[in-house]
Amino acid sequence: MRLAHLHIPNLIPFTHASRLQQTLVSRLLTYKKLSDLSDSQPTLAPPDPTILTFTPYPVYTTGRRDLPPPSDTSISHTTTKPPWLPAPLEPIRPILTASPPLAEYHATLRGGQTTYHGPGQLVAYTILDLRRLRIGPRAHIRLLEETVLDVLASHGVQGILSDDPGVWVAPSSTKAANWIENNAFAARKIAAVGVHLRRFVSSYGVGLNITEEPMWYFRQIVACGLEGRDATSLEGQGVQVKGGIEEVAKRFVQAFVGRLNEGTASGGVGPKIDEIFEIEEKDVLS
Repeated sequence: MRLAHLHIPNLIPFTHASRLQQTLVSRLLTYKKLSDLSDSQPTLAPPDPTILTFTPYPVYTTGRRDLPPPSDTSISHTTTKPPWLPAPLEPIRPILTASPPLAEYHATLRGGQTTYHGPGQLVAYTILDLRRLRIGPRAHIRLLEETVLDVLASHGVQGILSDDPGVWVAPSSTKAANWIENNAFAARKIAAVGVHLRRFVSSYGVGLNITEEPMWYFRQIVACGLEGRDATSLEGQGVQVKGGIEEVAKRFVQAFVGRLNEGTASGGVGPKIDEIFEIEEKDVLS
């Protein structure tokens, strides 16, 4: 099995990344629907699993937990200068409605609550057929988190997983083992994780902070609904990434494939990725 990697090297609008993601998701869903309708084996090969990596212009996004009930049809979630905002973003309305706005707002279907994406951050969306890979929803989340742990370790940073979502880093004066043992120290969040599944096709994924540029935006909100929890970045941990976000994106994809091929996520029964190949936007949107 092959895995495609689409990396966008320049800043892009969040809506453009969403369009790329939705196109990839639709391909997988269409293939699954045609396969269900076919009495025989499908003649076309399934679409390749794909990881989309990019950095958007400043944007706050909400997951399903911060949205009102779908029965409330009086509310629109699509405008970038909204008359309505979810409660966690109401305090920063001036940031979102300035002319020009300092950041946009977009609702998403991913799990979780409110977070920020923007310059200085790598966003990695995994568009996968989990059933084809023999991965369950919880194993998928853990696979993403452990991939981030591997990326951090490759830069000499020890990440931590806890009961709270995402990936964390213990204060520099604290050994991670001690933090894991008693949870008595204030770890900082270095990566957020949130996904969406439809017919076991995954979308969304990870936001990993590379530089300190996103920190001001994080300080304006209660990210992921966790009061009093600060964010950090690779730069904040003393790491200067020579190859920039593109280099981290490649490490993320390689680490993801490495973890997947270990077989832990699938219980040893899933297929292996034999090749990582790069694609371009035109391969998706043409």
